[in-house]
Amino acid sequence: MGSSVQVIVEIIKKEFYQIRQDKRMLGVSIAAPILQVLLLGYAATTDIKYSNLVVYDADKTSESRELVQRFTNSQYFVLQYSVDRPNDIDYYIDHGKASVALVIPQGFGEKVLGRRTAPLQMVFDGADANTANILLGYATQIVSSYSQSVLINAASVLQGARVGLILPEPRVWFNPDLKSANFMVPGVVALVLMIITMTLTSLGIVKEKEIGTLEQLMVTPIKPYQLIIGKLIPFIIIGAIDLSIVLMIARYWFEVPTLGSLPLLLALSGLFILTTLGLGLFVSTISKSQQQAMLIAQFFFFMPFMFLGGFAFPIENMPAVIQWISYLIPLRYFLVIVRGIFLKGTSIVELWPQALALFVFGVSILTLSVLRFRKRLE
Repeated sequence: MGSSVQVIVEIIKKEFYQIRQDKRMLGVSIAAPILQVLLLGYAATTDIKYSNLVVYDADKTSESRELVQRFTNSQYFVLQYSVDRPNDIDYYIDHGKASVALVIPQGFGEKVLGRRTAPLQMVFDGADANTANILLGYATQIVSSYSQSVLINAASVLQGARVGLILPEPRVWFNPDLKSANFMVPGVVALVLMIITMTLTSLGIVKEKEIGTLEQLMVTPIKPYQLIIGKLIPFIIIGAIDLSIVLMIARYWFEVPTLGSLPLLLALSGLFILTTLGLGLFVSTISKSQQQAMLIAQFFFFMPFMFLGGFAFPIENMPAVIQWISYLIPLRYFLVIVRGIFLKGTSIVELWPQALALFVFGVSILTLSVLRFRKRLE
């Protein structure tokens, strides 16, 4: 037993020595996850701010100016253009100089003060339907807030009068500031962890094939299980280091709140790493070169996982057949875990189905990959 442990330790030392000697591998191990989480953390966002606004104000009253000010104070809109004729807004929308146009008709302020319906026209550039829908939501919220404030002021001034007032009280749970980073960055953490651990495992083993050292190890007295354990442990350690780094970036750089248990997150991340290591080991058994390993990992694992696992698109919006297929994607379960612990403070009581699924995936995939790798060694 002691000699087996010593053999495994020596293999682990050899792996770390090779990683240290290979500057590219070292860069992928440490620098890549930092760069990826920073870039994706900013790029993977649905927030839209500082959109150009063009305004035609035919009323020119304090009420109309207050409405425009509400738009500009929201940080979602920037007043770039003011026009004197309503038809002039066409130019700015048609040429993409403004995303939203606000048309305030004459008599707007008088109708607002008289507690009558005041028409207001908003024009959106619908070339990008997703952006237009988001801006429509922002603008509707601003107008609704302004309308409520007018009704409240009227009720306080006219104390003896009956003023019809519907005052909704919206509540936003788990992400009260509606920051998309709070939702996307935890997903980026899961995505980066998957890419790094799977890539390092597959490339590290395939590289040994290319340079011939794997064949040399096969003719030594080293047993297959010793070689497999010795090769996987360094990547487990590197995965844990990378996970710690990206978690610190998410918490302290992007200021994503961590409401749940960090030890629970680390423990369940270990189950996910078992899956990614198994997939990386599997890719190494069917690849003859590092380029081939990268292509297989990218097209058969990274892209399907990212698109079908719920990182980029809501699974609920997918066709029923695709939703069933997504149950075979381990990333789906880990995303629920990461986002739940970060944003909702969920515990293992709520997350045990996802944890169990990851355990089954991790043990099954790693076992099958180890058996295939061992068969090739023998």
